[in-house]
Amino acid sequence: MRLEGFGARRPSELSGGQRQRVALARALVSRPRVLLLDEPLGALDLKLREQMQIELKALQREVGITFVFVTHDQDEALTMSDRIAVFREGRIEQTGTPAEIYERPATPFVAGFVGTSNLLTGESAEHVVGRPGTFSVRPEKIRVLPEQGRVPGQSAPGDAADQSAATGTVAEVVYVGGATRFLVDLDAGGRLTAVQQNLETSSEDVAAYRGSRVRLQWHRRHNFPVPEAR
Repeated sequence: MRLEGFGARRPSELSGGQRQRVALARALVSRPRVLLLDEPLGALDLKLREQMQIELKALQREVGITFVFVTHDQDEALTMSDRIAVFREGRIEQTGTPAEIYERPATPFVAGFVGTSNLLTGESAEHVVGRPGTFSVRPEKIRVLPEQGRVPGQSAPGDAADQSAATGTVAEVVYVGGATRFLVDLDAGGRLTAVQQNLETSSEDVAAYRGSRVRLQWHRRHNFPVPEAR
């Protein structure tokens, strides 16, 4: 557990991460067939949580024991799991690999609960997707482009048959350092969230988008149909 030299310390002299390692060692020493971890990282700060996630995954591979990991943190579930079960009101909504759960949600609840997802329904779905129903599209799949004109080296939105596009007004921008989240009110109705990496932009640059007219573009394969809740 990488705790050599700590044997003489009292529990109060250990850090949160060190105490978690002691608890894991105590649970693993009897070689259980299955180990239940009920929100084991919930009390740790973000940096320590990320460090412990890596350590737990490495430890699980080393000991070869099935870990049942309970968490309300969707990103943590995607990071830690080989297979995920999403619960709602005491029943399982969907099980699958992290990619299946994230990319192909089985219900609107799963689409909204695991990560951030846009749901196109009603008239907005018919206008943007071209047919009725409920469709999920993840924010990072969407590009934010000027409403008028072309981006150098790219076709204009809507030129290609394999592209979905929608126009709207930027209602809000949220700068989070490495990326910016755009909330766009669509002309067709509803609101979409798009996420772009800040490769060459700053917080001052993205703030100028607020209130501006934009076109959103994404590949049609990212319009995933979502069945109605059972």
